Amino acid sequence: MIFSPKQLGNTKIAPEAAKADRKSCLRFGPCGIGQKALYLNSFFIDRAFYAAIPDVRRVFKRVAMSKNGFTGKGMFGSMPYLVVLLSDGTEKQCNFKFEADVDAFIDKFHELHPSIPIHSAAAEKRLAEERAKEEARYIKDLSPEASAAVNELRKASDYLNKKPDIYRELSRAAKQKRVIDNIKPGYKVFAGVIVFFATLALIYGIYAVLNGKGAAMYFLLFGGAFIFYAMSMQVLPTKRNNSKAAARELNAAIMASKEYISRYEDTFPVPYQYAHPSALKRMERVIREGRAVNIVEAYDIMKKDLKAINNTVTVSQTEYDEITAIKPIFLVLNYADDYGRA
Repeated sequence: MIFSPKQLGNTKIAPEAAKADRKSCLRFGPCGIGQKALYLNSFFIDRAFYAAIPDVRRVFKRVAMSKNGFTGKGMFGSMPYLVVLLSDGTEKQCNFKFEADVDAFIDKFHELHPSIPIHSAAAEKRLAEERAKEEARYIKDLSPEASAAVNELRKASDYLNKKPDIYRELSRAAKQKRVIDNIKPGYKVFAGVIVFFATLALIYGIYAVLNGKGAAMYFLLFGGAFIFYAMSMQVLPTKRNNSKAAARELNAAIMASKEYISRYEDTFPVPYQYAHPSALKRMERVIREGRAVNIVEAYDIMKKDLKAINNTVTVSQTEYDEITAIKPIFLVLNYADDYGRA
């Protein structure tokens, strides 16, 4: 982009400095984190605005309150947004295609600016209430075996968090494969029909422009618009958006996890294909609630709990974040403990 991003908030950055900072920023989907500012998208243009870091008061994720979003029920097909609250009280909401990109943005921002909250004020209150309820369920005095198991889970989680990109990619690849595998053939046919007729309209529009015929621009505009609409549905196979590519990406993510887990100094608490902090956190919760006393029991109960959760089950926001991160992995692998064997 050759133009300077537009200012949000009270703090102005010199246009050339903003352009240079945006060029070198860390990119996450349509937004970015620079040294001087956050770079935020408009509906159509990536990183079209900037918010100077001193102006930022909160950065948090908002999930659309739709049938399949977080309404207290369900956990698939959500519509994610990044929200930035500024010192002047205004909010900038940024639409993302992939929730994993929002999570990665927030995680990196929190790493760089730990003093700035990464939850909305309402979410902070709700999370505090959830923590209090969760703590009330925990037994006060764990047995030595249970305490050792909790410490082992925390140690393993710390190991995973040394290289978070590995488990994030594992989660992302599993979600992508599950989405592609569950696209109904009728949707592909519908999108294909749109592309076919939109292409005809676009071709005729070009022909009409070259030959000076009327209504040429209407055919060009509507043809191009419907092609973009069909592509935005993300149901038509492309070089990366197809079953074989999704399977390759998932296998590569699992192999990367396997290689990293192989360097762990002890026996890892879960199979390498499920090596995610959220899985370990849920196992720790099982033990602290007194439902298990060792790793093996906690793992089996954690899997059983995941299987029981569907879009009719009410969950907390914390559980929602955990479930959306790990359940797709278990689903695409059919909960198998041995990779490649159900």
